[in-house]
Amino acid sequence: MAVVKLTAENFEKEVLQSEKLVLVDFYADWCGPCQMMGPVVEEISNEVNDAKVCKINIDEQMSIAQKYGVMSIPTFIVFKNGDVADKKMGAMPKSAVLSMLGQ
Repeated sequence: MAVVKLTAENFEKEVLQSEKLVLVDFYADWCGPCQMMGPVVEEISNEVNDAKVCKINIDEQMSIAQKYGVMSIPTFIVFKNGDVADKKMGAMPKSAVLSMLGQ
């Protein structure tokens, strides 16, 4: 499944109302570690079928980043039934991201 690009317009539908677990990658185009994690996030989106994988550009969607206390990037937040189930910051191995999804 392709990575879903989030905006203020689709955040509630794609994340908060999702019946699946949702991994959200908070990133910015200028962030080196974010660029490093990009291919990892893409791989995970193609491998995991029981969760949705999304990305949100904090420069374009600052209000959502502020709402969830994103202070540094990349930040990965897993949502379950509209609530934050897990949150980790910084570049990490693919296995660490997968473990956030219970993989």
